Amino acid sequence: MNPVIESEEQKDLRAAVAALGKRYGRDYITRTVAEGRHPTELWAEAGKLGYLGVNLPEEYGGGGGGVTELSIVLEELGAAGSPLLMLVVSPAICGTVIARFGTEEQKRAWLPGIADGTRTMAFGITEPDAGSNSHRITTTARRDGDDWLLTGRKVFISGVDVADAVLIVGRTEDARTGRLKPCLFIVPPDAEGFRRNPIDMELNAAEKQFELVLDDVRLPADALVGDEDAGLLQLFAGLNPERIMTAAFAIGMGRYALGRALDYARERTVWKTPIGAHQAIAHPLARAHIDLELARLMMRKAAHLYDAGDDVGAGEAANMAKYAAGEACVNAVDQAVHTLGGNGLTREYGLASLITAARVARIAPVSREMILNYVSHQSLGLPKSY
Repeated sequence: MNPVIESEEQKDLRAAVAALGKRYGRDYITRTVAEGRHPTELWAEAGKLGYLGVNLPEEYGGGGGGVTELSIVLEELGAAGSPLLMLVVSPAICGTVIARFGTEEQKRAWLPGIADGTRTMAFGITEPDAGSNSHRITTTARRDGDDWLLTGRKVFISGVDVADAVLIVGRTEDARTGRLKPCLFIVPPDAEGFRRNPIDMELNAAEKQFELVLDDVRLPADALVGDEDAGLLQLFAGLNPERIMTAAFAIGMGRYALGRALDYARERTVWKTPIGAHQAIAHPLARAHIDLELARLMMRKAAHLYDAGDDVGAGEAANMAKYAAGEACVNAVDQAVHTLGGNGLTREYGLASLITAARVARIAPVSREMILNYVSHQSLGLPKSY
């Protein structure tokens, strides 16, 4: 498939998900946030329709597609004003890692539930002192007989309160070199020594953020996902889809904000002329549309490369897509609010809250500065500054 042109099946998927999103919309998400709960109705219906697991293997209840199809789902829900952040975490990261590297028992235990939405996994990588640098993770796992003991801290972990397990990134000692290498473990939230503390966020979102404390959490041998020596390969098998899906999240949000601004610019009349007829209004909106389309093209390229098995090429493209989408989203939201003027700050139009939400795409899961570092080193061959 050409990575730019969508297949008929993908177009049909996009239209179907857009229709689902329209039935829920921004008001639904706003209401769930106000009520302090998760968007369980939308999540359940999306799972029943097969959208949550569209990227997972058919033999485990998925749709047999890839991150290309899953990014379409998140983008269209976002464009309708009702994005599901846990799509990034549960099927995109955790589902992908288990599908690619999990044992047969792990696949059968987790993938069908992730695909239909009846089971959810959170993902724990970020640490207080490591930030975006996965090489500085200090959460460690050590053997104790046949078991593992996991100790460390994680921060800004989404959706732990609704998760049936957390896929934790820790580090184990290489017996040959003594160096620490990354490994992934499935950790049940009710395990002894596992504590979660909610983080008080000013960001209004249905998905809550948590600090995790792991104090010698004992795990059986089969809690380890994949090969103990695969390390970074398994880790980035989850992180590349995370960046692609974050781009989809940002593009969807930007499209939603732009759509609200366009409706207003067509209808709002000053001196008998719609304000959208004035170039001072029209041109910035046109630029916002162009930037979102450019980011979408890079996102499609990244998804195409990843689904084709080109992990190296997908790594570069996924970082670029996430960067471009974050910038395009922030600019689209800013211009949408500006187009509405004072109305852009009212609760009635629901755009002001996106000013904060749009920043997430610049910050998480990796900051734009770290992406610029990656491109500087990996793409351009410039020396590292650290």
